[in-house]
Amino acid sequence: MGCTKVSPACDGCYAEALMDKRYGKVQWGNHPRIRTGKHTWNDPFRWQRQAEKDGDRPFVFCASLADIFDNQVDPQWRAGAFDVMRQTPNLVYLLLTKRPQNIVKMADAAGGLPANAALGATCEDQPRADKNLPALQVAKIELRPLFTFGSFEPLISGIIVPKGLMPDWVITGGETDQGGHKSRPTHPDWFRSLRDQAADAGAAYHHKQNGEWLAWGQVMADGTENYLSYGKQPEFFQQFGGEIFSKVRKARSGRMLDGVTHDAFPFVGAV
Repeated sequence: MGCTKVSPACDGCYAEALMDKRYGKVQWGNHPRIRTGKHTWNDPFRWQRQAEKDGDRPFVFCASLADIFDNQVDPQWRAGAFDVMRQTPNLVYLLLTKRPQNIVKMADAAGGLPANAALGATCEDQPRADKNLPALQVAKIELRPLFTFGSFEPLISGIIVPKGLMPDWVITGGETDQGGHKSRPTHPDWFRSLRDQAADAGAAYHHKQNGEWLAWGQVMADGTENYLSYGKQPEFFQQFGGEIFSKVRKARSGRMLDGVTHDAFPFVGAV
């Protein structure tokens, strides 16, 4: 547990809001990282037994309260995590980082990337896409993960994926309120652009959520169009990108984009 903020996506870090601000278990920033407990490290073995019984390959998001390729993580913890991954081959581990430039050297130092690991990079805006996607491509070539993925969440600008650098899996999402950080709206055209770029490249596309905000006229989770006023309170309205947005909250904003739910996952073969 724990991390240091390195990009605009970190402004509303859910892990910081939960583990630092709410529970006080770890201090964010240049402070010691905290290793999770024995129960957490035993969970994958239980999931492996169930996956063997079911004959499937469930996805596991690794280090959801940290960044596994953080410079301040104890290298032995990373090596230990990789060892657990190798012992649980039915599980597909999603290793998401905001530091993809560290992937190759840190994976090599930990004994090599496990064969059942996928590599991902957070790209919340164009500068991060231009910086992180080339590093992710280098890791793909050198380490040969199961697949690569881009987490374009929270999406806070339009992004054109550089030519030849489209990940195998594209995940988009809006921002939510976290502690004292108030969410920024995402223009639906930014989601649409990444959806269409993924389709053109033959990449799987998964839209997780719209966030707290919706443009007027967008379809909400209940199938109705968004024209909510919330008593016309100014903090619940923004004019953005030529459209009016209202803050309807995550539950109402839902997951649909232009009335469609996008649930694609990359194909993963049997063990």
